[in-house]
Amino acid sequence: MDKFRMIFQFLQSNQESFMNGICGIMALASAQVYSAFDFNCPCLPGYNTAYSAGILLAPPLVLFLLGLVMNNNVSVLAEEWKRPPGRRAKDPAVLRYMFCSMAQRALIAPVVWVAVTLLDGKCFLCAFCTAVPVTVLGNGSLAPGLSRPELARLLARVPCPDIYDGDWLLARDVAVRYLRCISQALGWSFVLLTTLLAFVVRSVRPCFTQAAFLKSKYWSHYIDIERKLFDETCTEHAKAFAKVCIQQFFEAVNHDLELGHAHGALATAPAGSAAPVATDGAEEEREKLHGITDQSTMNRLLTSWHKCKPPLRLGQEEPLMGNGWVGGGPRAPRKEVATYFSRV
Repeated sequence: MDKFRMIFQFLQSNQESFMNGICGIMALASAQVYSAFDFNCPCLPGYNTAYSAGILLAPPLVLFLLGLVMNNNVSVLAEEWKRPPGRRAKDPAVLRYMFCSMAQRALIAPVVWVAVTLLDGKCFLCAFCTAVPVTVLGNGSLAPGLSRPELARLLARVPCPDIYDGDWLLARDVAVRYLRCISQALGWSFVLLTTLLAFVVRSVRPCFTQAAFLKSKYWSHYIDIERKLFDETCTEHAKAFAKVCIQQFFEAVNHDLELGHAHGALATAPAGSAAPVATDGAEEEREKLHGITDQSTMNRLLTSWHKCKPPLRLGQEEPLMGNGWVGGGPRAPRKEVATYFSRV
């Protein structure tokens, strides 16, 4: 258990590396899923395009949503976006930075799926088999003798070698090589454009907006760390609250038992005996409560944290509730005026 705890703590402390590893695993998984996927083109006019579009677009959307769901910062972003402004203003630049960071990682697996699909060529072959130029690649003299629906029905069977019977018009190997060549060209172009775009976003953009980039990065990390520390503090408070509550329950039950069954023993007890003194452990647990010792106060604290987070100014104590000093800075120094009366 200690090894698992150490691994979990390491992953928590290196969340960015952990999320990059998760995105890499999802990218490899998407490629493996595509290789194991049984692609069956319907080989029917009108259905080929719809089937290919679904294979090309639906899995990337699912992978993108999974990438967002597996990112812990999604809840942080939603909480920061929907919280009331209160005493701390919301910075749209920080929200954009958080969303862009999550979207960049979540897009890795969909990009891999689209690239592998285009490089394989089956999806493109199924979608555009009816658009093959028969007059250029096949026997163009026989093409005018077929109506447009008959020609489309014949070409739609190109992805299915078992039922294709149009070799007299167009050799299947020629059509397959032609469409796969175009698909692979589009796939490598997509990979090149995606790589260039990632390079521009990750390397060039901070050079032009370095100050704004550093501010957004700092405060996004602050929001994440603040939430983690708040959750840890609430967890420690809940443990201490439960421990003290259970201790008080057992002490109350023990006291009731002593009152009911040990009157004689209490009467014969030495005069110098006294009730047990609270141990240092109990005092330490009470210190972790920070003075919050009832449910209603804790509920008010949680509500106040959501609606009115403390301002980001250290060393300037301002009351969260009440009619105290709520100015933007320290109190102005008071001037004392003394008046003297003469009897002369």
